Amino acid sequence: MSMILFACVVRVRDGLPLSASTDFHLNQDFLECRKRLKALSLILTQYPDRGTAKGRDFSIHFHSSGDIAFMVICSSSYPTAMAFCFLEELQWEFAASYDTTSISLASRPYAFLEFDNVIQKVKYHFNYTSCSQMNSLEKIQEELKFHPPVLLKLEDTELMNGMINGHTQVHVGSAPTYRMQPVTPLGILSLVLNIMCGALNLIRGIHLAEYSFQEDHEGIGNVIAFLLPFVACIFQCYLYLFHSSARKMKAFVLFFSICLCNVYLYGLRNIWQILFHIGVASLSSYQILTRQLMEKQPDSGV
Repeated sequence: MSMILFACVVRVRDGLPLSASTDFHLNQDFLECRKRLKALSLILTQYPDRGTAKGRDFSIHFHSSGDIAFMVICSSSYPTAMAFCFLEELQWEFAASYDTTSISLASRPYAFLEFDNVIQKVKYHFNYTSCSQMNSLEKIQEELKFHPPVLLKLEDTELMNGMINGHTQVHVGSAPTYRMQPVTPLGILSLVLNIMCGALNLIRGIHLAEYSFQEDHEGIGNVIAFLLPFVACIFQCYLYLFHSSARKMKAFVLFFSICLCNVYLYGLRNIWQILFHIGVASLSSYQILTRQLMEKQPDSGV
């Protein structure tokens, strides 16, 4: 018997299903057709507003209106014009029930599942009404005559279906994926000390800046000498935690900057304070240079 078997409403821009008829057909061919309908719903933006995908036993028809598309699975013998009459009826019913704002804000699948009641009512009407009783049939036939739907084959959606389900082999570039070795306890200690030194430099630099800008304009060099090691400490932490190109050169530049600034600050810091900051910078630099990369080749077996 030729009839409408399944219908759904999807959002065109992302293929999000908004509502669908709750039909339970265990026929394997029908279930496969459902999968292909799902694949097709994800690429509706590539097609005109009307289209038909025909198979041996089932056909998929779709009609897009703005950001909403209405899709139906019929038996292959079901008249195409009747199927598009059904889709147009669903369009009017859906537009009368939901506004564009609620449709745009929908974030979860089947947000308007209650519309299934309307789908079932319209589906029953079309399944048990003859063509001669359809008021809009002639209008649709005339439209299809001048603007026929784009024709697809259900077999053409096999590749799309495979891509959705992860069966299509996709060859990615052969560039290896890198990750750092695990963080060591000594590395954690160097991070803590580095953060502490950076905080001390920032606090001293801010206090000195307040004084320098108000009274001693010649002390701006000292402010820079405090704030520059603060920035260097932050970058040392970053270099230890994350991979970066020219890592060794950056580590030496940061270490040299910290040493130079601390020597410049002699007088504002005593020798032990300077040695402490340089010692922490040395430990951090050593940890950066000794933490190696682990190279992981792409897993071709998955």
